Amino acid sequence: MKLTTRKLAIIGMLGGISIILGITPLGFIPIGPVKATIMHIPVIIGSIVEGPLVGLFIGLIFGGFSMFQAYVMPTSPVQVVFMDPVVAVLPRLLIALVTHYSYRGIRRTFARDNQKRGRILGTMIGAALGTITNTGGVLGAIYLRHAAVYAEKLGIDPSVVGNTILYGIAIPNGIPEIIIAVLVVTAVVRALQKFYRQEL
Repeated sequence: MKLTTRKLAIIGMLGGISIILGITPLGFIPIGPVKATIMHIPVIIGSIVEGPLVGLFIGLIFGGFSMFQAYVMPTSPVQVVFMDPVVAVLPRLLIALVTHYSYRGIRRTFARDNQKRGRILGTMIGAALGTITNTGGVLGAIYLRHAAVYAEKLGIDPSVVGNTILYGIAIPNGIPEIIIAVLVVTAVVRALQKFYRQEL
């Protein structure tokens, strides 16, 4: 896998979009009382359209910016946990791998029966699993590595951190994020397939 000019351009473009989403309200879609993030979507799109290497670079940009933001312009006290690369970077790298290989696996499963269905289903499942990887990876790392700090910053008992993360963030935010990611990624990838005039 080598980085062509097109791949580098896509890394720069989608990485830039991730940063813009992170520093503006565009990265969050309000759905009732919760806000669903879409900042991970460029990583998913890059991984499906151009492969895991491109997705890894975009994920690295996304994660690196999360760390930078935590150091330089934190928006909440609990953002200190994003100074840890295991929280901020590792899950964003895993998005690329989970998304790409789940997409490719579904495509191969349907290769003989219905290629179009395989591409669409692969895109949808890749987007869903990539989103779960982002949400679960970040929140899981926070719980495993920084539960005490998280509790201190929120002013809650450390014994309830797990339930707070699961029922206060993961479920109410995660489900809308999965739905939005599936819809957006499927639409964008189909448009790019037509633009490239090839079966991604």
